[in-house]
Amino acid sequence: MCSGDLAKIYSVYDTEIRNIIMVQVIEVETDRLKLRQWKESDSPFFAEMNSDPVVMEYYPSVMSKAESDEMANKIQSLISSRGWGLWAVKEKHHKKFIGFVGLHEPIHELPFSPCVEIGWRLAKESWGKGYATEAAKAALNIAFGQLDLSKVYSFASVVNSRSRAVMDRLNMVNTHQNFEHPKVPVGSLLREHVLYEITKAQWKKFARFMVSDSKW
Repeated sequence: MCSGDLAKIYSVYDTEIRNIIMVQVIEVETDRLKLRQWKESDSPFFAEMNSDPVVMEYYPSVMSKAESDEMANKIQSLISSRGWGLWAVKEKHHKKFIGFVGLHEPIHELPFSPCVEIGWRLAKESWGKGYATEAAKAALNIAFGQLDLSKVYSFASVVNSRSRAVMDRLNMVNTHQNFEHPKVPVGSLLREHVLYEITKAQWKKFARFMVSDSKW
């Protein structure tokens, strides 16, 4: 057998292996929203959102377009490799990208690492409509129903009342174990973070008393 034939065999074999280990990306719809994999067309809207001082009020700074694009590409890559992550959120009626909501494994060393957190960031025009809570419920259904996680965390700056309100609406529990986030500069009013959590048992109990926006 010549080297060319061997190369063809190995090429076919490698393709078959890649197909076998290909991760299926989880996507989910609620009444008003779709949580999906990111698209290249999302990037300009995401960059605009990340440059808005109101949206980024509780972050150390706004983001440049290059920083925003890098973040979007990283999120997309993580979803491709794991099947889940910080999903792009599309508002179905207007078919418009409005931000992200989903699950993430923080890479920074935190007092409760390793862990999975639930997080969100939506465009200012989409605030006050219940979108973050609606999408987060769907994400928690995936976390506990499909991924079989035992616990999910969420955290935010102590002064971020909007995010804390979403955590409360999700029936997450304040652990009262505040911590200083290592990515926020020392001395900043944003450095101290609250830590919320919810277990699979707590979520299942809560889910029985609400109309779920997505299936388990």
